[in-house]
Amino acid sequence: MLNDIEKAKQFYIAERNDYFLYKKIAEHTKDKNLKEKIEYISKMEEKHSNFWKYYIESRGESVPQEKINKFKLNLIIFLQKFIHPLLLISILEAGESNSVKGYYQFLQNANLNEYEKTSLKNIISDELEHEDFFRLKLEDFGMENIRDFILGMNDGLVEILGVVAGFSGVYINNPQIVGISGLIVGIAGALSMGIGAYISVKSQKEVNIANLEKNKILFDINPEKALTEFEKKLKESNVPEDIAKNVINDLKSKNINLSNLFIEEIKENEIKSGLFTGFAYLVGVIFPVIPFFIVNNSIVGFGLSLIFTIIVLSIVGTFTAIFSNISIKKKIIEMITAVFVAGSLSFGFGKLMQALFGIEV
Repeated sequence: MLNDIEKAKQFYIAERNDYFLYKKIAEHTKDKNLKEKIEYISKMEEKHSNFWKYYIESRGESVPQEKINKFKLNLIIFLQKFIHPLLLISILEAGESNSVKGYYQFLQNANLNEYEKTSLKNIISDELEHEDFFRLKLEDFGMENIRDFILGMNDGLVEILGVVAGFSGVYINNPQIVGISGLIVGIAGALSMGIGAYISVKSQKEVNIANLEKNKILFDINPEKALTEFEKKLKESNVPEDIAKNVINDLKSKNINLSNLFIEEIKENEIKSGLFTGFAYLVGVIFPVIPFFIVNNSIVGFGLSLIFTIIVLSIVGTFTAIFSNISIKKKIIEMITAVFVAGSLSFGFGKLMQALFGIEV
């Protein structure tokens, strides 16, 4: 288990890496406003590293030599030629959430003076602030759908791999049937996923609109009801009773309408959501199905299908692991194990059905 000094040294190296990463992203960002914001965050990360440098040196220890992850740095520069900086940053921010947890645990457990506690609280606040900034930027830009796309594609990959694995155990000498069956199931799955997403978003919107209209009528007739509900929410959030009452009295005096407060607005477009979800699933279907149209044996086709699926999942997992400071080896082993288990069980079930029903094709 690492002691506080060793943890601080790791935090220092991580902040220095983040400083150089954001600096490089800023250098290659064309949008002036976004460039300025990324530069500001880069300087903020440098300031954070200086805190950890102060902490280490104040304990009589030497600051570790900077270990800049050149592979990660060069990969970022390369990817930025093809990928919008907001997407790169959103993946980087996945690692930031781990940093915040580590900093908070350090704040709770380490022996810090008041200055160090205040400084570390400010660092945590900074990290959360710029995480929220880029999350909102991504929502405005529409790139929050990228994560949904990857999840939808993964669903298509793994589910259709299971389908073709099962059919491969039955139709060993007829790979085209396996491929066509996989396509049929895949298209049906894509339509099902797309329609499901459309109905889900549309239904939630309709429910929210109905509740909003009901609340507007209720609160227009009885404004005290909205204030009572809001006061209850404040108290449930452990806001002191006297402060809650002061807030309510202030709202009363300013005659503020709270009818929208209790309804979460759904900004997502149901048609876009349905098309996007279905398309993502369909992209995932392609990789495990293609091999069965180019080979003469389903076992060979299943082997290639498994390889294609593992390659695609590993690429996604590798980038996620690199950017999020997770072990690449661990992530890939986790994915390969899941795919092998799903594929093997499905293939075994197909062979069982062939044996039970005496199917010979």
